[in-house]
Amino acid sequence: MPPDLDTIARVMRDADCLADHATVQAALDRMADAISTALHDTNPLIYTVMNGGLILAGQLLPRLPFPLEVAYLHATRYGDALHGTQLDWRIRPTQPAQDRTVLVLDDILDEGHTLAAIVERLQADGARRVHTAVLIHKLHHRKARPDMRADFSGLDIADRFLFGYGMDYKGYWRNAPGIYALKDH
Repeated sequence: MPPDLDTIARVMRDADCLADHATVQAALDRMADAISTALHDTNPLIYTVMNGGLILAGQLLPRLPFPLEVAYLHATRYGDALHGTQLDWRIRPTQPAQDRTVLVLDDILDEGHTLAAIVERLQADGARRVHTAVLIHKLHHRKARPDMRADFSGLDIADRFLFGYGMDYKGYWRNAPGIYALKDH
């Protein structure tokens, strides 16, 4: 049963904006510069993690001025829940990673279990090197590995329930034009 749309609209009205559109765009520019410097001559295969990485990919890829290939996968621990559960591979990697430099794009590095599992899978598939890029690095000490960070990240954000720019609230608001946090959460 779909959630009540009045409740979904109220979530946005009551949310705290932690990073507005301009702040996110500046972060994307910085990420694109760093990725371009590191990967411009590697013929990378860019994997977008669905669904959260979709907005990031759509906004970041046009900023990368070098040849690259794009593919996708879908692995999640959240679904429509507010807390992670067991990893669910909905769509496994769609392109061969053998002997490739790979960049994995995702919306957020929260605890990092999903991203770590994706990296392990691509390494097992024979990728030469796997890099990671996330729009949001969530600040807390519950990472899958101590001091875990993506190779490229846009913004460091407080440990709250976030939505917008790919991150969702119960399947909604991935399209929000900034980074928002649930009120009192």
